[in-house]
Amino acid sequence: MTPGKELLFLALGGSGEIGMNVNLYGTQGKWLMVDCGITFGDANYPGVDVILPDLQFIEERLDDLLGIVLTHGHEDHIGALPYLAADLGVPLYATPFTAGLIRGKLEEEGVEDRVRLNVVKDEEPFDIGPFTVRYVPLAHSIPEGNAVLIETPYGKIMHTGDWKLDDSPSLGGASTAEELTAIGDQGVLALVCDSTNVFNPEASGSEGEVRKGLDEVIGAATGRVLVTTFASNAARLQTLGEVAVDTGRQLCVAGRSLDRILRVAKQTGYLRDFPETIDFDTAMSLPPGRVMIVATGGQGEPRAALSRIAEGQHQIKLGKGDTVLFSSRQIPGNEIAIGRIMNILAGQGVDLVTDRQAFIHVSGHPGRPELAEMYKWIRPQILLPVHGEVRHMHEQARFGRSLGIPAAIEQVNGDIIRLAPGKPHKVGEAHAGRLVLDGDVILPADGTTINERRRVALYGQISVAVALDKNGRLFGKPQIRVQGVPVEEDRDKFIAEAADAAAEAVRAGKSGGEALREALRLAVRRTATRFTGKKPVVDVLVIEA
Repeated sequence: MTPGKELLFLALGGSGEIGMNVNLYGTQGKWLMVDCGITFGDANYPGVDVILPDLQFIEERLDDLLGIVLTHGHEDHIGALPYLAADLGVPLYATPFTAGLIRGKLEEEGVEDRVRLNVVKDEEPFDIGPFTVRYVPLAHSIPEGNAVLIETPYGKIMHTGDWKLDDSPSLGGASTAEELTAIGDQGVLALVCDSTNVFNPEASGSEGEVRKGLDEVIGAATGRVLVTTFASNAARLQTLGEVAVDTGRQLCVAGRSLDRILRVAKQTGYLRDFPETIDFDTAMSLPPGRVMIVATGGQGEPRAALSRIAEGQHQIKLGKGDTVLFSSRQIPGNEIAIGRIMNILAGQGVDLVTDRQAFIHVSGHPGRPELAEMYKWIRPQILLPVHGEVRHMHEQARFGRSLGIPAAIEQVNGDIIRLAPGKPHKVGEAHAGRLVLDGDVILPADGTTINERRRVALYGQISVAVALDKNGRLFGKPQIRVQGVPVEEDRDKFIAEAADAAAEAVRAGKSGGEALREALRLAVRRTATRFTGKKPVVDVLVIEA
């Protein structure tokens, strides 16, 4: 679909899920992308850490794509750029801190020379084809969180990105109520709005209040204290630096992503008063009550610093009398991984504190009171919820209508929505799938490789090899190898019977080729099903003289 004299919206990620945000706006034959993020793997994707959006729709229309505007530097908004931006071949637009994070990612992938990164240093409007774009600062848990005000021939779009209201942010500033009201006074066609925290009846809270809670908990601790938070939450890093000074503790940072955030933040004018950090050896040599460690891994990531510390594979050691604070929320789906780390630490006598026990975290996303305020200031004709599961977006649409917004559009990834002219409605569907980054290779999330891996994970795998002489008769005994098939105590018996079944399949007179391979596969699988009730993947090798 090529947009004509109209204004279209299409999400290729982030609508119907939390993470992997990719949004397209189309008018007068051209498309503009806002954000290009990732989400993270789970048990449905064995061996995969990173999931990317499938941009097939816009890749088939690259001549019509003008650029990518990035709202802020979180992974679910910029994380796909190192893998996809070079092939898209369009310029990127970002404010300085976000651009610094993107530049580091492009350099790590060796594609920095193939991607044009435009740094937008002020809030002045800039033109991208038929779109006029202006950054509108909003509070979030990372420096330079921004909404994007997009002016089109058919009206203005206020695309919020991730945001919250905070009267005392620890980093950077945000637009005032008066400034946001002025935007609403000019007329806004559609508010495209973060839905993540719509079920929270309270405001998300101020970062300034978190400092008080952390001071209280850490001030009362006697042993070593480790605080884990999202590396990208630079506002929380600023707070933790202040808490370290407040409580008389030396600060140690554990995690490459934390080091990167600190470096980019300082380069772009943030965290200038962050206390000097100490190395791991110094941290372990100081009296326990004088050390505070900030570490990655609060979501249970197996290779992050906290996991390695818990498992005794790090220079930092924790034990009885030490305290670990989880200064972040649990991302849905990570509960089991987080619980595993917590149980290991608790078994070592470490005290655990989460936001359920103390006020040590606030969300970076708007609760219902904040959404209501934004609606009051912007006064859009249309509310289009994004950045949430279906239940979040449905609830925000209902909430917005209840507060007087004339129209609220519910959509999911792949729905093409005409916002103007006329009444907003769905006009078509586009492919909106997932890709996985598997090692260094990008693959379809539901393609052959991942589906094969799922089957092996679920059912196990058996290899059978037979050799035939020049007359097609069995030469020697069939060889059987088993992986992941539940035949623990009967393994030898099972292998013997599977080999006999394979030999019988050869003697049954199949002439060779695919017919023989299929007979062997079925014979061995039937044996496995008889032993285990499962139908494992069976691979067959026939060697013919």
